[in-house]
Amino acid sequence: MERGVVPEVEVFADPAQLAEALARDVVAASRQAVEERGRFLLVLSGGSTPRPLYERLAKVPPPGIDWPHTEVFWGDERCVPPEDPRSNYGMALESLLRSVPVVPEHVHRIRGELPPEEGARHYTEEIRAVTGTNLPVFDLVILGLGNDGHTASLFPRSPELEEEQRPVVPVPVSPDEPRVARITFTYPVFRASHRVWFLVSGHDKASIVARVLRSLPEGSSELPASRVRARGSTRWYLDSSAASIWQTSRSGAHPREVR
Repeated sequence: MERGVVPEVEVFADPAQLAEALARDVVAASRQAVEERGRFLLVLSGGSTPRPLYERLAKVPPPGIDWPHTEVFWGDERCVPPEDPRSNYGMALESLLRSVPVVPEHVHRIRGELPPEEGARHYTEEIRAVTGTNLPVFDLVILGLGNDGHTASLFPRSPELEEEQRPVVPVPVSPDEPRVARITFTYPVFRASHRVWFLVSGHDKASIVARVLRSLPEGSSELPASRVRARGSTRWYLDSSAASIWQTSRSGAHPREVR
């Protein structure tokens, strides 16, 4: 999404319908990627919000995602071991990856147990080994939204927002968990991707959703999610609770609502 391009917003009645629709679209994106490029490069989000989506994807009957031709990555990770309950990898493993025929060597987790700088270097090297470049063109990146407007581990007013060279950087301190460092993708990765789809649900996100969507397409460093731009589709998947404030206060030019 270049500056001035209006993203799409899709609103669904409840989290179950949201997960069902997004799962269907992920399957369609995977089929297109495999048909056109021979593999599907998928970046997963962390946190609790995507769990229903992952659980739904785990139950999609064949032909669904072509898992043997899928490479799985993460947009960010806390610097904790994979068995830690805060691990984004651990959540996806439990809710999705253990239940599908993904090739183990195609699962590329961020090594959260390493020191942040070392973990970021390791992930950059792994991406290069898999894709042949430091800045791959991912087929689909799934992102969430924090209550402060952060996405991945790009937080308001943080120096990581200005990174234009490195695709992966350490985040020494995060506002929501000051004792836990993180590792995150940077904006250039999202700008290079074919699709970036946000997944947001719950009334507790309604206020920040409204602020972010009102700030588009220009965006703001106060709201890092608003500055995410994909080369192709940038889309927001919301349930009615998350969309409630935005829907009742729209005026002027705002993201286009579909479905």
